[in-house]
Amino acid sequence: MLPILCMVGASNSGKTTHLEKLIPELSRRGHRIGTVKHDVHGFEMDREGKDTWRHRKAGASTVAISSPTQVATIRQLDGEMGLDELAGRYFWSEDLLLTEGFKRSRFPKIEVFRKVIEAAPICRPEDNLVALVTDDPVELDVPVFRFDQVEALADFIEKRYLTDRKAHQATVLLDGRKLPLNDFVRDFLVGGIHGMLSTLRGWKDPDKIDIQIRLKGK
Repeated sequence: MLPILCMVGASNSGKTTHLEKLIPELSRRGHRIGTVKHDVHGFEMDREGKDTWRHRKAGASTVAISSPTQVATIRQLDGEMGLDELAGRYFWSEDLLLTEGFKRSRFPKIEVFRKVIEAAPICRPEDNLVALVTDDPVELDVPVFRFDQVEALADFIEKRYLTDRKAHQATVLLDGRKLPLNDFVRDFLVGGIHGMLSTLRGWKDPDKIDIQIRLKGK
């Protein structure tokens, strides 16, 4: 499963600024990084009067805009999508998903902390806090990195979440014959299936998923 790591902290603590330094450092080492920004107040990406805005106002529940180099989708939801599903649906080719926010999620967290902003860290080890970024003295039983130790933090993330990560294994049989899969198709297949199935009642994170599909009514 795609590793998910949440960058959390009080407002104006410097989460975005630190991610702007961490992402290129991890990318420079050859890792494909995806990001999600959590906005508890909702957001509006479309601009009034634009074609996609007009499509949405006309009643389309999902609109997309596509170009030779980029694609963007805006989808109406009845409820917030979980990080598991977000990762499975949209980040099937990445090695690591970094989020800004999601402090109440169950996923591992790195907190950016400044004592002038908040009296104490908002997360603790029991909240799955795995590290702190701060220049202030803090007594918590997690690794602490100064703001200028971006490379050391990248080393920590790489060793803990990336170095020993094994690629997903997937086998597709067509009438009993194995179909060769490249990395792109394999990651897309595994991520998509995992993301969709994880939304169903009774889901438990498994080691193996077996699916058999019968076509043509045979």
